[in-house]
Amino acid sequence: MKKIFCLLLLCVLSSNMIFADISDDEKQALIDLYNSTDGEAWKNSWDIKSSYKKWNGVKVVNDHVVEINLFHNNLSGTIPESIVKLVHLKKLNLAFNSISGELPNGLGLLKELRVLKLEMNRIKGTIPNSIGMMVNLIELSVFNNFLSGSIPDSIGNLKKLKILNLSSNNLRGAIPNSLGSLSQLESLGLFENGLYGDIPREIGNLSKLKELVLANNRFGGEIPAEFGQLASLEIFQIQNNDFNSFENLGMMDTKGILVFDYDKDDANLEFKDINFSKTRMADTKFEDVED
Repeated sequence: MKKIFCLLLLCVLSSNMIFADISDDEKQALIDLYNSTDGEAWKNSWDIKSSYKKWNGVKVVNDHVVEINLFHNNLSGTIPESIVKLVHLKKLNLAFNSISGELPNGLGLLKELRVLKLEMNRIKGTIPNSIGMMVNLIELSVFNNFLSGSIPDSIGNLKKLKILNLSSNNLRGAIPNSLGSLSQLESLGLFENGLYGDIPREIGNLSKLKELVLANNRFGGEIPAEFGQLASLEIFQIQNNDFNSFENLGMMDTKGILVFDYDKDDANLEFKDINFSKTRMADTKFEDVED
């Protein structure tokens, strides 16, 4: 009798596993995203009356939504607050659309997120401080939007971050010193904002940094001597700012630099290791491809 009972129990459990589904909260969050961004007008739309398994760009693993990729899909409208209920989400790519409104205040609740790509939209408002809670984030890209306010100091909590691109927004204020603690950072893009003040010497701690784009802001003072520690740099752009001294550029190891743009003609500076005839000038434009 016990064997029969155990077999029946096993069948019930197996049946539940076969017909398992994402939670009502997660499904509703997807439907909210569809409704809030004019889903009927998407290039690849969802039939929300059908199974979520047929919805373009949605990846589910172990009955949880782990990825949403709606790159270049004609989304308009706003990102709904309920998106923060997708707590198992690892990748969110809504880049190259026409999304407006502000970022959800609770965005930091997406603590499993590895990739957040919102570039080339019309998002306004500030970057929420809660973003510092997304401790697993590897890539944060929101360039070419209308974000304002300052760069949150809490971004310094994102110790796994490799790519940070906040270029072409309306950000103001200084670079927070906390960015110097992002030891895994390989690319930092702050091009074309209204940032000002001295560049923190802590940026010189970013030994893995390959790309540093600070052009078209209002940074002043001198280039930090600590930039001499940035031995991995390949792209370095600081033109169109208000620096009063470029002397410390001469301390940099320039052997591996492929792009080097600065706008001070100082006859006293010598870069023996860099061949400007072979160093391309970057056009400071950003491109993206669907991945």
